[in-house]
Amino acid sequence: MNIFEKIEKINIKSDSYPKPLKTIKNPPKILYFIGKLVKNESCLAIVGTRRCTNYGKEVAYDFSSKLSESGLTIVSGLAPGIDTAAHKAVVEEKKRTIAVLGSGLDAKNFYPKINLKLAEEIIKNDGLIISEYPPGMPGSKITFPARNRIIAGLSLGILVVEAPIKSGALITANYGFSEKRKIFAVPGSIYSQTSKGCHYLIKKGAKLVENTNDILKELNLPSFETPFSKNEVQGDSLEENLILNSLKGGVLNIDELIKKTALSPQKVASTLTVLEMKNKIKNLGGNNFSLQRKYKI
Repeated sequence: MNIFEKIEKINIKSDSYPKPLKTIKNPPKILYFIGKLVKNESCLAIVGTRRCTNYGKEVAYDFSSKLSESGLTIVSGLAPGIDTAAHKAVVEEKKRTIAVLGSGLDAKNFYPKINLKLAEEIIKNDGLIISEYPPGMPGSKITFPARNRIIAGLSLGILVVEAPIKSGALITANYGFSEKRKIFAVPGSIYSQTSKGCHYLIKKGAKLVENTNDILKELNLPSFETPFSKNEVQGDSLEENLILNSLKGGVLNIDELIKKTALSPQKVASTLTVLEMKNKIKNLGGNNFSLQRKYKI
């Protein structure tokens, strides 16, 4: 699939130009895009640091998945880390997500190239990739911060999952504050540098969130209840239950699971494969695993 053959552009006077973006200070006069434009839709931005922890990645997956199922379109920047986790969670649900780039949309300047396959999946699921920069324009220290106003402008609210004090995610949140968008932040450890930005935002007035209904309520949207019951997190064997119970406290890598369960490496590996096939756990990459948080525990 060559998405670069499908680049289109639209100007701010067009009827198809995203309506919320027209209202911000200094809206892009022209947007270049690949995929499906929707004039009016309810969007939520989910952003965070490139150097996220497993905790941050799990939260981004969980919130993005559930919020996309509730009917929100998830907006992010396609960067490694939290952005990638947010987009991936949505395409796995076969829902719509919007990626806002800080570079031209041509093959040479598309960034990050590591997420080209993810970009293709976004388009396959009626999503959208947009930029204010024309094909041939490389990303820079100027273009990436500037694109964050578009992420904020498209969205009803912005959720910052993990971010240090100096980060693009906080730039996005500050654009959101200035444009009267709802700002949400996920708390973390007081010792974690990647949560310092979230704690700063909470002190500044962002809403502390612990679950997706905290966000939906603030946006005056219906609460979203998962259809899964407590019992469905149970495994079908002693080995499965040992692993599932170990993961209730959060993300673990395969070595930690071997130690916690006292199972052989071969048994842990094979059981993890089975649990993934049953959609009860998720591989977050790097042999780090979490529960599928659609399941109540």
